[in-house]
Amino acid sequence: MSAGRSSRVPPARQRGFTLLEVIIAFAVLALALTLLLGTLSGSAREVRASADAGRAALHAQSLLDQVGVGEALSPGSRDGEFEDGRYRWHLRIDPYVDPTMRTRDTIEPGAARLMLLALDVEWGDGGPRQSLQLQTLRLSQPDAFGGGSF
Repeated sequence: MSAGRSSRVPPARQRGFTLLEVIIAFAVLALALTLLLGTLSGSAREVRASADAGRAALHAQSLLDQVGVGEALSPGSRDGEFEDGRYRWHLRIDPYVDPTMRTRDTIEPGAARLMLLALDVEWGDGGPRQSLQLQTLRLSQPDAFGGGSF
């Protein structure tokens, strides 16, 4: 070795991330988190909508179970609400007319007859409201004292 020469090896270039790479990584992370949070909030909305629909179905079933208990059904309509107005309902009772019958048979007074119960339940604040429509048939026994209400 000569005295004038140094035995130094050029310093190795340090490896790392450039500023541009770090910025791109943060942008990709932010986009992924935005998509994830959007999915989670959408799922939470769906769970709430499902819970509301389930509660509406339970209220509707409860109301239909009470209609005509202990008294004869008579045609008419009724409105009401559940849970302090959160769910609103409209019940319509009409005599059932069989669509397959070509001629209308006369029904004897005092005979039992089928009644069509149509229940509409609505809920939701502002925007498009959610609704549930149920229909069922009930056999209406005539009231011994003539007439009756639901």
